[in-house]
Amino acid sequence: MKNNTKRTIIFGVICVLFVAVASWYTITFNDARFIIPIDLSEYTFRTQDIPMIISGILLALYILYLFVLLARSIVASRQKESAAKVTRTVNPKLGFLGFLGFVGFLGFWTYNMDKTIFPFVFFMFFGFFGFFYEGKMSNTYIDERYKENKMKAGMTANRIALTIIFLAVLILGQGKFMGNLEYTLITLIIVIALSIALEIFLSEYLLYRYDHDDQFDESEE
Repeated sequence: MKNNTKRTIIFGVICVLFVAVASWYTITFNDARFIIPIDLSEYTFRTQDIPMIISGILLALYILYLFVLLARSIVASRQKESAAKVTRTVNPKLGFLGFLGFVGFLGFWTYNMDKTIFPFVFFMFFGFFGFFYEGKMSNTYIDERYKENKMKAGMTANRIALTIIFLAVLILGQGKFMGNLEYTLITLIIVIALSIALEIFLSEYLLYRYDHDDQFDESEE
């Protein structure tokens, strides 16, 4: 698990650095191709395009790798949850994956460049900061108190996230945001992505707080 965490973080750093270097190279020496919109019907390959092509492929593979890891983790967790007597072991350093959420800010740049809004989806990755608190709860005995706190934390996090989404839909559905339908869509995507991240983070943070508050109360008694 520790090796997987290090490998995931290292791959992420390599991808980000490669994209940054490739972007600088194409802006400086290749007329900003692939950054400034290109008509693919008239596209002709240049050797100078290779860094941007490779960086794009690496980034796509890394994103796919993260989703595969997440899916496997969810499936494995559900399979073991019913029979487990203690919580799974999670390295708190996985919380550093939450910094991938800052990639979402690239959406403001890509939208101005070629109307691409996909990077805004990365705001969901802020929820990975919750791994820090889940790691602190590793190997916690699953008793009735833990199950009650987990249910309460999940319900609270869900209620807050759904309330934010409900209010956003209610407000944005009144008409064009800033007089522009595209801005309305972008705002809605950002709000939903951040709400999902908040739900993921809060469910782990609140469980951690509830558990430690109960322990504190017991120590006082």
